[in-house]
Amino acid sequence: MKVNKKLYMARSPRIAARRLGEEMLVMSGQGSTLFTLNPTATILWQAADGATPLDEIVERRICSEFEVKPEEALRDAEALAADLAKHGILLISDEPMPKPVASVQESR
Repeated sequence: MKVNKKLYMARSPRIAARRLGEEMLVMSGQGSTLFTLNPTATILWQAADGATPLDEIVERRICSEFEVKPEEALRDAEALAADLAKHGILLISDEPMPKPVASVQESR
């Protein structure tokens, strides 16, 4: 019996972000690097609350927005989340995460 582990994402408390159209500009505190997130990455970043599992985010937000199969979308989202975590933009855990103490600055 295969057990699917849930993945949870939270925004890193060491970033600043600003939305421009469908994209999000994110400044990472890790090396002061500026990233431009595409619409899919923006959806993941905005939904990264530490409490909602990634598969639920994909089902509710990605599959409803884009014409993509759930299995393919989840596989791509896992890879994208891992890449964002590597750059210090997202935190990933196999358990729900409490909200970070430091607040994330997001301008609209």
